[in-house]
Amino acid sequence: MLSIFAPHFFNWTKQLEDSGHEVYWLDVFDSNTEVAQIEFVGQITGWRYKWDFPGRYFLKNQMPGLNNFINKFNERELAEVFNQKLQEIEPDLVHMFVMHLSCFPIQKIINRNLKIKWAYSSWGSDLYYYKDKKAAAEKIKKILPSINFMFSDCYRDFQIAKDLGFSGEFLGVFPGGGGYDFNRLNPFITSLPSRNTILIKGYQGKHGRCVQVLKAMVALKPDCSNYNIVVFGGNEEVKSFILGSELKDWNNLKILGRIPHSEVIKLMGQSLVYIGNSLSDGMPNTLLEAIIMGAFPIQSNPGGATAELIIDGRNGKLIHDPENPQEIETKLRSVLNNDSHLEEGVEYNLKIIKPSLERNTIKKQVLKKYQYIEDQL
Repeated sequence: MLSIFAPHFFNWTKQLEDSGHEVYWLDVFDSNTEVAQIEFVGQITGWRYKWDFPGRYFLKNQMPGLNNFINKFNERELAEVFNQKLQEIEPDLVHMFVMHLSCFPIQKIINRNLKIKWAYSSWGSDLYYYKDKKAAAEKIKKILPSINFMFSDCYRDFQIAKDLGFSGEFLGVFPGGGGYDFNRLNPFITSLPSRNTILIKGYQGKHGRCVQVLKAMVALKPDCSNYNIVVFGGNEEVKSFILGSELKDWNNLKILGRIPHSEVIKLMGQSLVYIGNSLSDGMPNTLLEAIIMGAFPIQSNPGGATAELIIDGRNGKLIHDPENPQEIETKLRSVLNNDSHLEEGVEYNLKIIKPSLERNTIKKQVLKKYQYIEDQL
């Protein structure tokens, strides 16, 4: 397995514990950290630097130019390390997570080792964003024909992959981190009548469009006066916008920076409405978490991915133009002013969608897919 150091990857890999497979992980950015959650995995870390000399972190922070010069001689390339491990381990399957992070650096090795089976998992904006970037799209087109198997978090990306040259077998749509442990999460779910929080994902940047949501909130002041409004993951752009708008004087608005995932889950379980807005994404994990924790979702729909799960107006609201605060304002106002619609939507999500996201349910399906791959060897 090739992946960045990411909780979703660890949760996915945990499904393979006690499955009979011998699993190795090459940390593509080398965090140089062993992960206890996947202690059954052979973890290849600490590979990047030939010499991890004293004072390296000081040099990196205080003299970046000199640090970059030294690293030209001191850093190993991912492709070099991967190729070495490929010869040592002789795997039956290499499973890569995220095209531009795990596949791009080893493109030549993939294309000259076609006796090995190659699997690829797309996450988030992995294909949707880069398909329109000419240089990246050309790289993807050179890699996908060599990929034997593909997992994805939405059907949209399978279609994009086919359009870009994937002719292998699509193994299905699964949450990027596998399913959710309801025994752990259900205690944090509060009753719907007791909820009065509007929860907003606070990222503004390359893809995130939290500021457009906040602009909508300004116009909704009379409608939102009795609600607590919580922005989580708020970065500097979001904070600057709030300080420069009338929102800075709202005593029912709280902005949180980066918080632990466990705190996000607790907030979801206390929120009446969850709003996530971005220009590019796959099936957002925060959307899935809102659904299983009983918050009514209002979510952007880049490329139609969210519409695979949300029926607009029934079990959530779809934002069709993430740059348009007026659309977001209209969507949220209609939800807040129609309690019965909100209750029906949450009930639908809890009864119809939530059971399909349960940890063991997903795990059984995923293990069948790995067994299918093994049968093809």
